[in-house]
Amino acid sequence: MELLTLFIFIFLISRLAVSVYNYHSNPRLFVKQNAGSELVSILIPARNEATNLPIILNSILRTQGVHYEIIVMDDHSEDGTYRIASEFASRHAAIRVLKSKALKAGWTGKNYCCEQLAEAARGEYLLFVDADVCLDPLLLSSALYRLKDQNLSLLSLFSKQNMLSLGERSTVPLMHYLLLTLLPLKLILKHPFAIFSAACGQFMLFKAEEYRRYRWHERLRGRVAEDLGIMRAVKETGLRGEALMSNGLISCRMYRSFGEAIMGFSKNFIAPFDYRLSLFVPFVFLLVLGPLLVIYQGDHFQIFSMLLFISMIRIYTSKLAGEDWWINVMLHPLQMLSFLVISGMAVQQYLFKSSNWKGRIVASLPVSN
Repeated sequence: MELLTLFIFIFLISRLAVSVYNYHSNPRLFVKQNAGSELVSILIPARNEATNLPIILNSILRTQGVHYEIIVMDDHSEDGTYRIASEFASRHAAIRVLKSKALKAGWTGKNYCCEQLAEAARGEYLLFVDADVCLDPLLLSSALYRLKDQNLSLLSLFSKQNMLSLGERSTVPLMHYLLLTLLPLKLILKHPFAIFSAACGQFMLFKAEEYRRYRWHERLRGRVAEDLGIMRAVKETGLRGEALMSNGLISCRMYRSFGEAIMGFSKNFIAPFDYRLSLFVPFVFLLVLGPLLVIYQGDHFQIFSMLLFISMIRIYTSKLAGEDWWINVMLHPLQMLSFLVISGMAVQQYLFKSSNWKGRIVASLPVSN
């Protein structure tokens, strides 16, 4: 029992060390003015996004300092997505609206849309964004400057998450809590090993020439967590990729209820562990059940130390992510319960090799090329 307790504290301290490194290394995108007149193709795959489309399109139309085109692809939506996008296109010459072809076998819907969008794009740079984000007017200029300044093939950004309900606050902060305690973000660019990879599909900016050469979405056509897979593939190819916190320049409301968040996260929760239950299950045990074991033993010094470490981790990660640290500290037990629920669903989907998202059955395992 003492050896297990020691291992739990080593796990806690190592995650605290990563969170402190991330906080002080400050892996954020900073506002810069892009010099150049290159065309950027902003590509939006959209399935049942009638509520979100006006927000993202209006935000893009306020973009400063970059020449751009916008292409929206309706992925067989069952709401007013195509109509709303077409209304915007009728008023703004920079916007085009396309309809996706019938989904090919072996592809996820989003990846197939992205492949078609890339084929239709005319820009020297390709920016894939989710339909539920909102862009700051200076975001694209700053991202393009970073991509060129660091000679990147791919720049991905983690959005500031907007949360309005208790259900969202009980689930959404888990994304940054896990990311910023497992991976020093600076190593994505600095270290060539593909194991140091992370990305967010909400913002993926590519050099068009290299994208068309490697056809990243086609390579990862069957993966649900295509963003992480693409970053790994970029690094394995010997190209340069980077993932940064967006510093509030892009925001998103990912989910609007507890149930939606549970379903959304569970479909790709095991992906960072390379779809290996042998890694994922011990992590769940140490993260959630480890602290309960320490409390059960009743050693007051150990309990105090554990709570201090957890609180410090939540403070560092929340501040870097632009979240309210005190809310995350208070809701930590509820978030850990949510984590258990999501993990259980993720394992179930892993074993049955399928999950449902936006009315489609999607594979929860990577598809080999």
